[in-house]
Amino acid sequence: MKGRYGVLLGGLALLGLLILTAPPAADSQGGNPPSPLPGGREPILRVDVDLVLVPVTVTDPYNRLVTGLQKQHFILQEDGVPQEILYFSTEDAPLSLGLVFDVSDSMNSSNKLDRATKAAVQFLQTANPQDEFILVQFSDTPQLLTDFTSNVEEVQNRLLYARAEGRTALLDAIYLALATMRDAQNPRKALLVISDGGDNRSRYGVKDIEAAVRESDVQVYAIGIFDPVTMRNAAELAWGPSLLGEIADISGGRMFPVEVYNLHDLPDIAVKISIELRNQYVLGYRPNNRKRNGSWRQIKIKLSPPRGLPPLTSYARSGYYAPSQ
Repeated sequence: MKGRYGVLLGGLALLGLLILTAPPAADSQGGNPPSPLPGGREPILRVDVDLVLVPVTVTDPYNRLVTGLQKQHFILQEDGVPQEILYFSTEDAPLSLGLVFDVSDSMNSSNKLDRATKAAVQFLQTANPQDEFILVQFSDTPQLLTDFTSNVEEVQNRLLYARAEGRTALLDAIYLALATMRDAQNPRKALLVISDGGDNRSRYGVKDIEAAVRESDVQVYAIGIFDPVTMRNAAELAWGPSLLGEIADISGGRMFPVEVYNLHDLPDIAVKISIELRNQYVLGYRPNNRKRNGSWRQIKIKLSPPRGLPPLTSYARSGYYAPSQ
């Protein structure tokens, strides 16, 4: 279910491919294995898994994480049809994380950039040793400053030298980060976008980014740093909160809004996001609908919690595209 504070941690909600190294096969003539592929690589066997993994976060009425639930407390539907949950996990597996960081001129006001940098550093310091990171920094154009690395200090050093100038190509930066995430090593993938949300430079449109998010297996979180409503003079700044919120919701992620008067809260919010990324339920099922027609499949999670608990809310991405062949 989608909501203002929805979260789907480490989002893999797509049908995937299990890549296995194929054993040498005898040819039809002399029983010899086939020649290696160019470059010395052996043949690769691709096997369809047909297992849809749905990461889910559960919160209580005070927006606190709820852990300790079991498989029987979840009801999973695809296109309204109940599905058997075959896989259930709460393991804190390694993450591939993309940091999308705004260094446009609008981040100069009210000490936004300095506070945002401290929040990003705080987020990185909570990483696990097996995590890997990329850093996409943007103003007029997005730049991939750090490709996948587990060296947190390398990413931090890049952040500390940031200067705010230029316009805001937020959507282009998210698109670049999603494209880069295709090469991630870990199955659990997420972006953390830190921005005031005021896009005024991107070539890609909102529909382009929404489509890219739906087609990806990446969960999008956002920390939106906003001026008070009465001070959002530019149209793009007024639109910023809803833009970041919509993108996060589609992926099953969350957008955390922070007004400039509360910038001291940013590091705590960054830690909160990191904790959420490491406290999730992952439900796996094989769809009853086995058609490979590339159609959109809607996912809905319902809860059947133990007695005595208050009303709970679940957050997960809204669906996935079936394979086309």
